[in-house]
Amino acid sequence: MKIQLVDGKHRDHLLPLTYTRPVAQLRCGILTIAEKYQKRGFEVGYETEDYLQEKFPSVQHDILVSGSVCPTDSFIDAITSLTEGQALIQDDQLLAFKGANWADTPTEIFPFNDVLNLIIRPWDIWTKNAAEMNIDFDVLTKDRFSAPIDSSNTVFGDRIFLEEGARVKASILNATSGPIYLAQNAEVMEGSIVRGGLALGAYSALKLGTKVYGATTLGPHCKVGGEINNSVILGYSNKGHDGFLGNSAIGEWCNLGADTNNSNLKNNYDEVKAWSYVDGRFSKTGQQFCGLIMGDHSKSGINTMFNTGTVVGVSANVYGAGFPRNFIPSFTWGGPQGTTEYMIKKALDTANRMMQRRGLQVDDVERTILEKVYADSAKYRN
Repeated sequence: MKIQLVDGKHRDHLLPLTYTRPVAQLRCGILTIAEKYQKRGFEVGYETEDYLQEKFPSVQHDILVSGSVCPTDSFIDAITSLTEGQALIQDDQLLAFKGANWADTPTEIFPFNDVLNLIIRPWDIWTKNAAEMNIDFDVLTKDRFSAPIDSSNTVFGDRIFLEEGARVKASILNATSGPIYLAQNAEVMEGSIVRGGLALGAYSALKLGTKVYGATTLGPHCKVGGEINNSVILGYSNKGHDGFLGNSAIGEWCNLGADTNNSNLKNNYDEVKAWSYVDGRFSKTGQQFCGLIMGDHSKSGINTMFNTGTVVGVSANVYGAGFPRNFIPSFTWGGPQGTTEYMIKKALDTANRMMQRRGLQVDDVERTILEKVYADSAKYRN
């Protein structure tokens, strides 16, 4: 079956992470939302912004599904049972529709009453990460055996799975509070302390003495050190040194400089507000714990301090003493003392140099996407 994953009305609420990808390319648990369907045997396509469509093409679909829905077995059963014109809803949210266009009116609507995780705000990525990690772990490891765990480790619990080539030595692995999954060729270096859940993507590494806990996901090709709690890094990003990252969602091709720290809890324990691209202002998140939300290709200099609920756009370069603003627009350069525009040519050059370190480059498709984000985000810089 071919599924078209639709961005829908939640896309703008998930900016800046969705500036450079469809909603279904967000990672929660071990897998991206799209991968959750692919691992269940479906072919997926995307109904997304025009400028993203070449990189993330559509398919001639059998059914349309909201890209925000993290699937379960019961949800898969429900959507595959739909006939032409029928739709599924939950709490007034359209979940799936068997028809030609998402905007068409269904002929028949059925409620879906089972528990379902929807990624409709950035903080859903980390608040629902533990539940999704357990689901993904079961999907990925069913009827399979882990690669052996070296005897130099101290191990608690049995929900630990190492794919071929994954390495961990002289570390503490505690899976009693959540699973620990190491993808192909991932590495946990000596002296690391891991309290699950943890998902470590292919070719990613925890550096010496790293401390990880609270359902944390690192996508492929990440290098992380220091302390990290209940955070998701989508992939190809680094936090290679000491410093704290908590209750945060970080895009691809980001780099957090040495001793970068973020606050995830206000001193008065009040609800955190964060920048809303939809409201055009700081809005309540409903969260007591809310850290850093950072779009692709953004960087922080050494000793950078991010306040609670900071939103950093795409291709921003943040540095300087003191706390920068809680909203840093895309393609800006600077910090607490002020920012200037990060010109597109220089930003593309930097992006290309970083991607070349992973054997990739800013091709014409990637360049078009970043140029479009640069144009669309100009109003925030002004």
